[in-house]
Amino acid sequence: MPDHVEELAARIWEHFGGPSQAARTLRNIGTGALPSCFRATDLAAASIATAGLALAEVAGLDGPITVDRRLASAWFATSLRPDGWRVPAPWDPVAGDYRARDGWIRLHTNAPHHRAAAERVLGAQGDRAGMAQAVAGWDKAALEAAILAEGGCAAEMRGRDAWAAHPQGRAVADEPLVAFTPVSDRTASRWRPRPERPLMGLKVLDLTRVLAGPVATRFLAGFGADVLRIDSPDWSEPAIEPEVTLGKTCSRLDLRRQADRATFEGLLAGADVLVHGYRPGALDGLGYGPEARRALAPGLVDVSLDAYGWTGPWAGRRGFDSLVQMSCGLAEAGQAWRQAEVPVPLPVQALDHATGYLMAASVLQLLARRLSDGTGGQARLSLARTADLLIAAGPAEPEPALAPETPEDLAPEIEATSWGLARRLRPPLTVAGTAMRWDRAARRLGDDAPAWAGEPGVGAR
Repeated sequence: MPDHVEELAARIWEHFGGPSQAARTLRNIGTGALPSCFRATDLAAASIATAGLALAEVAGLDGPITVDRRLASAWFATSLRPDGWRVPAPWDPVAGDYRARDGWIRLHTNAPHHRAAAERVLGAQGDRAGMAQAVAGWDKAALEAAILAEGGCAAEMRGRDAWAAHPQGRAVADEPLVAFTPVSDRTASRWRPRPERPLMGLKVLDLTRVLAGPVATRFLAGFGADVLRIDSPDWSEPAIEPEVTLGKTCSRLDLRRQADRATFEGLLAGADVLVHGYRPGALDGLGYGPEARRALAPGLVDVSLDAYGWTGPWAGRRGFDSLVQMSCGLAEAGQAWRQAEVPVPLPVQALDHATGYLMAASVLQLLARRLSDGTGGQARLSLARTADLLIAAGPAEPEPALAPETPEDLAPEIEATSWGLARRLRPPLTVAGTAMRWDRAARRLGDDAPAWAGEPGVGAR
């Protein structure tokens, strides 16, 4: 593995309390890099490697950890290759970057309620031309504030220096990459790793949405975890579901209904791990704050993320990868690097994907602690702090482009998804000879009854 990737993996692993020399067990396959002024491919390989290091530690696996940097880069885009059908377009027709009076702003309108919030400020728009005309009459900071006040999602483009000087930028810089919080309760773990399928029997309750959290739980499912994803009745993400529901049970519950709350509490009581990505305070408002969660599930491993960090004036602010890139200076740096007239984001949503693998590593580190002393614990991550990690890694070095995909890059299995047949790219990681594989094909949200695999009630509704 190139020294700079090993160095980045070692630097990340130290945030998890692991010895930096452990990263020397990493091996790299493949050459080339994604086109970017930042080290996006190095981040892809290093974050996946970190999850592999954590898996080796908790499962007691002894052997090399191999990461294919080319496949890692591809998985940071999409792993799915549909056969005879298409995944829906990932963006709403009016989502994107727009020129305001004094600079650029990005509107995130993929969710219907987020588009409605933007249109309450800018008026109903049928296409990008109409939205561009409406945005052009605003100052970018004023428009950002107005859309946020309506419950929408937007981000003005800032430079890296402006972000570093901003109160939120300073707050994020002071946060750890992963904020681990130990808990005092001790409960023996019901789960033990298995050499042949390291995470088999691990029950992971998944309350996450696009995209980092689902990537984390997809990784855990790839090594055998029983992942049960719960969504509300009105939530869907059609462009993402075929990519991230791989290996999972997908159910719906309305936590405003007493019967569904009782079901959820039973599921939580049986969980080893909870992964959630709601804004800070959202679960508290439903009556499931940290103390309530621990009371229902003593020893629970509890990992969460948000967009803009857990301290500072923007703690709890709505956000997504593309918005954080605008806020933190990544899009402006890309624009300058390419000498473009428009913002240039990373070539993939690297903040989401990298944070997802770091979340998976956090789960595994907390599981290792629980196995050793019976305590659970919490970990918190954010997209903005991962952006700081990428910026601190320094500029990308000149490298050749990644080689084009070939049929040999595809796994041999045919996957019967809920939408049709498909192939997947080969997994980018092996740990001591143990490869990732998934026991269930990708499925639509809500396809399954809310129950753990192998227990009564599992199966299509």
